[in-house]
Amino acid sequence: MSILTKNKDARQGRPPAPAPDGGTPTVRRRTVSERSRPLWLLTPGGLLIGLIIVIPLLLGVYISMLQLDQYTIRKWVSAPFVGLSNFVEAFTATDMMHAFGNSVSFSIIATLLTVPLGVFAALATQNAFRGRALVRSVFLIPYVLPSFVVGTFWRTMLQPDGIVNQFLMSVGLPAGQWLSGPASYWVLVMVEVWAAWPFIYLMALSGLQAVDQEVHEAAAIDGALWWTKLRYVIFPYLRGPVALACLIATLHHIENFSLAFVLFGVPAPYDIQLLPTLVYSMSFTSLRFGVGAAMGLLSLLFIALPLYFYLRAVKLDTGADSGAKK
Repeated sequence: MSILTKNKDARQGRPPAPAPDGGTPTVRRRTVSERSRPLWLLTPGGLLIGLIIVIPLLLGVYISMLQLDQYTIRKWVSAPFVGLSNFVEAFTATDMMHAFGNSVSFSIIATLLTVPLGVFAALATQNAFRGRALVRSVFLIPYVLPSFVVGTFWRTMLQPDGIVNQFLMSVGLPAGQWLSGPASYWVLVMVEVWAAWPFIYLMALSGLQAVDQEVHEAAAIDGALWWTKLRYVIFPYLRGPVALACLIATLHHIENFSLAFVLFGVPAPYDIQLLPTLVYSMSFTSLRFGVGAAMGLLSLLFIALPLYFYLRAVKLDTGADSGAKK
């Protein structure tokens, strides 16, 4: 009897077949090192997560309960313990709720604007034509640029004497103050859309690649018009990738610190005060480290809500699910 047959019997719970020579059958048991091999493989990743995520998070929780500022930072371990007072102050004495509303509206508007741009760009470049590779490469330029490069690029153009105002005045339109005042919010939305729409484009393009060619041929034989084919044949294939892209993009918009920081600096104007820039300003401009840590933890809880829907969307394979299937 081969070793594979013995192992198969052992996995299926059957008693091992007798040996050909009539002797006692033997079953190869996995050694301790083989059983613990997955744990050993996961150990480096677990240590790294503990080092760069768990330990700083625990320190953040501890600091959020201290009266830690520029006067107590030198001996921060012995700083006065204030309990949940920093959380109460974050809600009642800061602009956190205003920044939370700005962050949510900013991320939702940016996602809603990037989805049609990405989907229709993917549809336009799906079929082969001369220069398609060049067009696809140009589409990806905003996405591959770092956020601080994008912010510097647009900040230069949107200066009072920048190229945008010069162009507007050349065509008879009034110049504007784009980096301050109410218009700054829509400037931030516009720049974020410009930089982020290629991600939706990539996800939609991957969904289009999954459409079987036979489905296109069947729709053509049935005489389906362009809109009918798009609505009943192509969009069902795009629903999953685009929905996942929307969730990821929303999370990215909420936590995007670099773009607002480079465009407007800190402290940011009141109209475009976002959670990441407010936490940074409270911690490193006002030097209220305890309140800043409390606001950072509250921001983490706010982000956890769309993260929950994201994890539900990707349907992580858990041990409970596997057991239920059995």
